[in-house]
Amino acid sequence: MPARPSLWTTLTAPLLRENPVTLQILGICSALAVTTSLATALTMAASLTVVLTLAAGLISVIRHHIPDTIRLIVQIVIIASLVIVIDQVLQAWFFEISQALSVFVGLITTNCLVLGRTEAYARHNPPLPSMVDALGNALGYSLILVIIGALRELFGKGELMGLAVLPLADQGGWFTPLSLMLLAPSAFFLLGGLVWAIRTLRPEQAETPEHAPMGRGEPAE
Repeated sequence: MPARPSLWTTLTAPLLRENPVTLQILGICSALAVTTSLATALTMAASLTVVLTLAAGLISVIRHHIPDTIRLIVQIVIIASLVIVIDQVLQAWFFEISQALSVFVGLITTNCLVLGRTEAYARHNPPLPSMVDALGNALGYSLILVIIGALRELFGKGELMGLAVLPLADQGGWFTPLSLMLLAPSAFFLLGGLVWAIRTLRPEQAETPEHAPMGRGEPAE
């Protein structure tokens, strides 16, 4: 039986080496939709981190009592209950951000990352390793959201968290905001560029080509 990795390795591996967004391409809907500003990206990241960590712990605690035939239903009910609580908290204390996030907080329930970690890890491991694994993956997801959200707000508005960073041209400065950065395609291109940069630095993350390019003069089969 292979040795179980340490809690530190479990926590830190999903940050870059096994990042769920850039390596497994999970949870990209929210990465594209809620990263128009750093505030919404941070709120979404914090919400998913709380839901994923608590859900992993709860599912791990009762893992021996969940019938295999209804395991997905039980997992979704637990995740959805936590999402409802988070959504109500946001509406009560952070109403403007809750409005900006729209339906995407509720869609945490069906986020591939959340269901993937509870199904693949929490259902087979004790509570502490499961929660550490969930926290690590949530932090890896959060890192990507924060990077994209910061870049989009900085170059789309010249601000970060609503505070002016770049001097705007209409106020006597030199920077003209790039309105494209506030549209969904910009998040797609930024995420693609981030995946390319990480896989360039860590070539082991690149997929093996399905077809080798045909050399010059080689006849096609």
